[in-house]
Amino acid sequence: MAESILFGVAESLISKLASPAFEEASQVLGVYDHLKEFKEILSSVKVVLLDAEQTQEQNNKLREWLRQIKRVLYDAQDLLDEFECEALRKQVLKAHGTTKSKVSHFFSSSNPLGFRNRMTQQIKDVIKRLDKVAADWHGLGLQKIDVDSRVLHRREVTHSYVADSNVIGREHDKERIIELLRERHPNDDDTSFSVIPIVGMGGLGKTTLAKFVFNDKRIIMCFHLRMWVCVSNDFDIKKLVFKITCSACRYPPSLNRLGLEQLQILLTNSIAGKRFLLVLDDVWNIDRDQWIELKNRLQSDVQGSKVLVTTQSQRIASMMGTVPSYILECLSYEHSLSLFIKWVFRKGEREKYPHLINIGRELVNKCSGVPLAVRTIVRLLFSRYEANEWKYVRDNELWNLPQEKDDILHALKLSYDRMPSHLKQCFALFSLYPKDYKFYSFEVSSLWGALGLLDSPNKNLEDVANKYLYELQSRSFLHDFVNLGSASSFKVHDLVHDLACFVAKEECLFVNSHEQNIPDSVLHLSFAENTFLDKLLTTKSVHLRTILFPYVTVEANDETLLDSCVSKFKFLRILDLSSLACETLPRNIGKLKHLRYLSIRSNHNIKRLPDSICKLQNLQVLKLDGCIELEELPKGLRKLTGLRLLEITTKQFVLPDNDIAI
Repeated sequence: MAESILFGVAESLISKLASPAFEEASQVLGVYDHLKEFKEILSSVKVVLLDAEQTQEQNNKLREWLRQIKRVLYDAQDLLDEFECEALRKQVLKAHGTTKSKVSHFFSSSNPLGFRNRMTQQIKDVIKRLDKVAADWHGLGLQKIDVDSRVLHRREVTHSYVADSNVIGREHDKERIIELLRERHPNDDDTSFSVIPIVGMGGLGKTTLAKFVFNDKRIIMCFHLRMWVCVSNDFDIKKLVFKITCSACRYPPSLNRLGLEQLQILLTNSIAGKRFLLVLDDVWNIDRDQWIELKNRLQSDVQGSKVLVTTQSQRIASMMGTVPSYILECLSYEHSLSLFIKWVFRKGEREKYPHLINIGRELVNKCSGVPLAVRTIVRLLFSRYEANEWKYVRDNELWNLPQEKDDILHALKLSYDRMPSHLKQCFALFSLYPKDYKFYSFEVSSLWGALGLLDSPNKNLEDVANKYLYELQSRSFLHDFVNLGSASSFKVHDLVHDLACFVAKEECLFVNSHEQNIPDSVLHLSFAENTFLDKLLTTKSVHLRTILFPYVTVEANDETLLDSCVSKFKFLRILDLSSLACETLPRNIGKLKHLRYLSIRSNHNIKRLPDSICKLQNLQVLKLDGCIELEELPKGLRKLTGLRLLEITTKQFVLPDNDIAI
């Protein structure tokens, strides 16, 4: 489904080609006329891309046409990027180059005459391919739409964050769970604890219900200690003991240095003499042996402790529960409609639009009592009072797409399709991270910027990224959003993560033990563990743009493998080696002329970096923090004219003034 972002890709290419700086550089390098021809053909194709994206679902021929367009546009991106790289290299050479380096540059493969000839031929090839594909659109019945109108209207969103006063249809559920937590159960006579599972399909609000209960005054009075742990897919004993201990101890900074037995001692001391409530939220994966071990580690000398579990699996609930599972049902139609009306209209405005209520009833019917589905539809319609808008949502064929049992992806997919293209490109990259990953805005900003998704002239990239995050948040694609002052943190709901994986499945891949093969079409790769790195050597996707490791897990020290990857993937924009323990970086890393983001943070083995890093003129982010053995910085960092963020840990006492301006 990555074809749905092509309008944005085409628009960004045209914008780049039309910029004064690019036109001036193309004249200097002698390829102005060829790029002008390419822009004209691209403009003629762009006007039908929106219609093609919106009508491709039921048209195999159209989907294949879009795939061909996609291949050409991505090759064009790489080509124009290389053009910019050369223009920047010339500027750096002029400003900082020695006579020797200038002579060397003249005789290299990137000297002006050789570069001009090579670029001219490549541009001609791209024009020929694009022209051939463009000729086919006339027979596809496409309409010209030159403006992407799928924009977000700013609106108040205070109603969207559900508080106790806004909960509809869950009052009985809340009271029943509180009763189960406060009453004595048969096993409360010994030192073990009761386990109460809340079970239901995704999107029903199990976590929300657990939070309401967790923060209720009666529960606060009933338990000496309350702990909240999100389990998600990874039921690893050490990680869980770590998380539980963090919650019990309010996360002391030194805790991450402790081993399992040290953590256990701290946990045992923390719960000793206390009646505790532990919430294990979103349990997906667990076997009986793991659960018995965790239970044994949670034994206390006080009666009446409780564990509240939320899960989609009745099997897990049956295994963990000591009382019958609490089955969370769908909202009734009446409650769903009340929820919809309360959220979709501003206060006092419902009476002004009686003609929309009947359409709303049909929309609520489609939500099947799932609050997340209701909320998603509300995000499409809030402050939109035109009947045709409501009918569009009601009648959209995406509702009829085949789905697996208990899947509400179609509701989220509809909201995704209504996004502007620039948001779609950014949103798809969330699929590179595991579920329940905690994002930080500065991290997301760096990655989006490195991939050229924040191209906004004369604006700070962080400001643009924050604007995009606000838009995604206001569409309910982000949750647990916390303002940290100069930055923010957030998570992506599991169902929204499923959507990101669905729409990005041809281009983005999170490689874990379940993923055996890497598709040839993939552009962005993320690895659950370093041990999967060897899978890179088997992929045929030489146009890979991203390699990253979201989690610091298993250490790896294979310079040969890394050297092969650097040689193979010359179009990389992001190379995050934070979790690797390599002692050196490949000398040929300087050939990654497209690289914008390089991180080797927290590498405790590396002592020196190759000077060739200073050839990476496009580099925006260089993270060397946590490299405690780094003895000396490479010479010539002043040549990294595009650098916006530099984080360093080094043994070098004095930094060269002429290389780094602080």
